[in-house]
Amino acid sequence: MQRRRFVLGTALPAAARGLRLAGALGLAAEPLLARAQFRVDVSGIGARQIPVLIDTFAGQSACPQPLADIIRADLMRSGQFRVTPAASSPTLGDAGPPAYAQWRSEQLEAAGGGSVEPAGPQTWQIRFRLWDAVGQRDLGGLALRVLTGDLRLAAHRIADFIYQKLTGQRGVFATRIAFVGKSGRNNFTLLVADSDGYNPLAALHSREPLMSPAWAPDGANLAYVSFETGKPVVFVQNVRTGGRRAVANFRGSNSAPAFSPDGRTLAVVLTMGAASQIFTVPVGGGAARPVIRASSIATEPVFAPDGKSLYFVSDRDGSPQIYQAGLDGSNVRRITFAGTYNVSPAISPDGKSLAFVSRQGNDYQLWLQDLQGGSTRALGDGPDDGHPSFAPNGQILVYAAREGGAQVLRTVSVDGSVRTTLAARGEDVREPSWGPWTTPA
Repeated sequence: MQRRRFVLGTALPAAARGLRLAGALGLAAEPLLARAQFRVDVSGIGARQIPVLIDTFAGQSACPQPLADIIRADLMRSGQFRVTPAASSPTLGDAGPPAYAQWRSEQLEAAGGGSVEPAGPQTWQIRFRLWDAVGQRDLGGLALRVLTGDLRLAAHRIADFIYQKLTGQRGVFATRIAFVGKSGRNNFTLLVADSDGYNPLAALHSREPLMSPAWAPDGANLAYVSFETGKPVVFVQNVRTGGRRAVANFRGSNSAPAFSPDGRTLAVVLTMGAASQIFTVPVGGGAARPVIRASSIATEPVFAPDGKSLYFVSDRDGSPQIYQAGLDGSNVRRITFAGTYNVSPAISPDGKSLAFVSRQGNDYQLWLQDLQGGSTRALGDGPDDGHPSFAPNGQILVYAAREGGAQVLRTVSVDGSVRTTLAARGEDVREPSWGPWTTPA
């Protein structure tokens, strides 16, 4: 799987046999709940996790979404929390006073609970409160009035609130991921889902391959590769309206798009010469400007967070390794040295860590490298990990994996303490890209 990705663009599929847009990625988008539902399996125990109680919401039995369960799963997936599912005292709801003594006896550091009730046709009123069990103080809460279709999003927002209050960092549970689904022999779908994989919506269906989705920094657009014309072409599509345009459709292969931090430029891999080389093109369309041109292959570009350089994969030293270079192609330096096959670079939002896929024996595993000290460690266990992508706070990675013959998505906390599997039912899923925050902090 990884070798095929490295030489992407050297082979062309059969001519296009059809494609259609699914429409806007809002209420008009096509839900795929029947054939692309997900489950979340959590494994692993962190060395230091915050013990927190999330009680069942008062009124939960009448609500179509299990709000507390969603919040608990979010917090566990982060690797930062050890979550207690229910209090031994009555449901917290909006009532007080807080049971500080009891929570301390249960060795909890925080406790939260709330209520949910109908507030009109297809409308719900949600209230949530969080308490510091150690400092014995009220940490505040949220009051949300949402439509039925936004109940899961509301739960993710509450999980983000808890995460920020207890860690001091912004949560990522209300963000989205994009990925490619494949069912049958020739049925490809570009999907956008909640960060936990639920509520997948189809952005595009095709009977030809779709590859390499990449989010714009503002979360308004997705770049991806489509083979619908008989060769790989890079498109940019608005995730709300469904409108799209070809941005890189040059002679030969066009692949591996990556947005610059300001969202104005795409790095792409083109084969206008004999080998795959890296160019930049304006997102609005225009001429391609060469960045990395050499006799060796250069592919899988990704911008550094400051926008001043690119990381990429090249075999210039004999085997695929990850390099860094300026936007004019200068100051090329090798980044990975351990092992003879390292591909699929992803850079953490703070620019301090590199996630990549390394071949270890016959397995392909997710690894993490400290870009300042150079130390590396395994985060995945193979046998076929691929395409890592950081959450916008840099604390979790999503990546592709293989389980029991199926292609699935996994997440892992950056300390490696907690892994989750987001397992699709009825189709393979691959090439995830974690979207940015789309609302102010």
